[in-house]
Amino acid sequence: MKIALINENSQATKNEMIYNTLKKVVEPMGHEVYNYGMYGGEDPNSLTYVQNGILAAVLLNSGAADYVITGCGTGEGAMLACNSFPKVLCGHIESPLDAYLFSQVNDGNCVALPFAENFGWGGELNLEYIFEKLFCAPGGGGYPKERVEPEQRNKKILDAVKEITHVDLVTILGRLDRELIRGALSGGKFQEYFFANCRCDQLAACVREILA
Repeated sequence: MKIALINENSQATKNEMIYNTLKKVVEPMGHEVYNYGMYGGEDPNSLTYVQNGILAAVLLNSGAADYVITGCGTGEGAMLACNSFPKVLCGHIESPLDAYLFSQVNDGNCVALPFAENFGWGGELNLEYIFEKLFCAPGGGGYPKERVEPEQRNKKILDAVKEITHVDLVTILGRLDRELIRGALSGGKFQEYFFANCRCDQLAACVREILA
């Protein structure tokens, strides 16, 4: 699984710590981590939580990433921004229990974490345990086990609803402010990582045109 990390400007100073914690947990599981920034507080390519949502949507819809880890001060803004887009199912995660239940019950592909609220002493340990429970088992396994069938059925219903309530991402990108999108896709490693992993020619062409 290709896992992308995205941080916005208010919590950019925690990027290295979050990245290292994520790698520590998921690389032994066989997953790859791609750090899309921001790369610290002095990174000139600043991201807002709205741009986190745009970037997450581009990565997930194109297949350049299979899962996105993002967040903001409270995690709420990043979650709302991510869920504004098609094929992105983002949960707000505060604890390892949240992480496990979101993975097993909701089977999403993106999480938004609060990197400031209640992130005090031991915050990095809670983060490590969250990542462990998020990826300890394949998503959609159900909890409790006797609820597997209705939970999986509800996930399929939700996916079908999102197909109707959202237009395709290329159309969306064509309607959004170009500078807003360019800012979201201007990270120092974006083009290197994105074009090497993108599996959608239409989105790749759209991104090239936007960045030209």
